[in-house]
Amino acid sequence: MTYAIESVGYDAAPDVIELIHRVFDEYGFIWDPEDEFWDLLSEEQAFPYRAPIGAFWVMRDESGTVVGSIAANRVDGPTVELHRLYLDARLRGKGLGRRLVETAVEWAREHGAWRIELWSDTRFEDAHRLYERLGYVKSGSRKLDDVNDTVEFRYERDLSDSERERSPRH
Repeated sequence: MTYAIESVGYDAAPDVIELIHRVFDEYGFIWDPEDEFWDLLSEEQAFPYRAPIGAFWVMRDESGTVVGSIAANRVDGPTVELHRLYLDARLRGKGLGRRLVETAVEWAREHGAWRIELWSDTRFEDAHRLYERLGYVKSGSRKLDDVNDTVEFRYERDLSDSERERSPRH
């Protein structure tokens, strides 16, 4: 089976929310979209993944079903934050999560970022192994005030000097 990654806008939010719902079910999380997904529920007020400061991608299978997602947005001049990396459980361990992360990192490079950061629920151990294989370093944690009592790890990665030189500065 082949999987295509495509850049999307707010119109893909319902499909991404459906993907996240599957992942939440897998982990036994409480499903409360208004609490957990404010950034995906309102294009005008919340969707922060629009050009020029952000981007959003989905991965679709051959039937067109969204099976993966990732988003990025600029935090400050040199820093881009990754968001919403989700992948259907049956597809993990096949290099597809890596493809999603690399897509977002390439966008960050093209937009002059020197640093990548992200927050990941402590229960997403597969994602943590992926981030660490890709050179991200765990650098902190935080507790969120949400229905799932979420605790997140902070990961960060500095882009190498050679990557910086290839990247236009904005």
